[in-house]
Amino acid sequence: MMRLLSFPALLLTLLMSLLSACNSVFVPRQAQYSNQRITRELATDSVLYNIIKPYGDSVDKSMNTIIGTVREPLEKDQPEGTLGNFMADAYLAMGSLQFDKPIDAAFVNYGGIRLQQLPAGPLTLGKIFELMPFDNVLVLQSLSGVQLQSFLDLVASRGGWPVAGIRFTIKDRKATDVMIKEKPLQPQGQYWILNSDFVASGGDNAEMLKPIAQLSTGYLARKALIDYVAVQSRKQGYVGATLEKRVQYGQ
Repeated sequence: MMRLLSFPALLLTLLMSLLSACNSVFVPRQAQYSNQRITRELATDSVLYNIIKPYGDSVDKSMNTIIGTVREPLEKDQPEGTLGNFMADAYLAMGSLQFDKPIDAAFVNYGGIRLQQLPAGPLTLGKIFELMPFDNVLVLQSLSGVQLQSFLDLVASRGGWPVAGIRFTIKDRKATDVMIKEKPLQPQGQYWILNSDFVASGGDNAEMLKPIAQLSTGYLARKALIDYVAVQSRKQGYVGATLEKRVQYGQ
């Protein structure tokens, strides 16, 4: 005699069947494909275009939002540039609001700056995304004076990176005459240094930072730039930075 399942039992059986199906692995026995050259002459797929267009329009509207004004062009340069100073200042100022530690210095990976210039005039959200397209977060590390000197020597060997809160001179590809908050670097000292998680994790050959613990709030480096633009705009009506001999070449 067939036994009828109660509704709860039937539901449980169905769920178990579905879960079992989810664990199945399908492996294609063969695949057929060919290369397609993508050119402007290719016809637009109207169905796909109509699906994507609303999302594209929404993104364009957001990216074209004006968030501030650049008074004078900000330039990427080494050993120091106004664009790098703007970014380093943003990291230091906005990062200080994220952590309950006194940040001594902030660094910007020169290679991670993806624009050569922020031109004078209206500054859009899209330009900030072009400048910093990566989802790197700002992290804090406690470095001894010896560890910091090692990191600074790496920065010096690369021609100099944007910095805030610190000054030094590059001589023979080494960092010399290091001043932190207008005081000489002390080998026995301890310093809170702000970096991107990429650099703090050993990126761009910063291997000396890799074993050092990181403090993070998940605050994006790009968000720091956006927030800093808002702060500068409220305070002075424009975005700007100047050359201050933070990093310079020695004789």
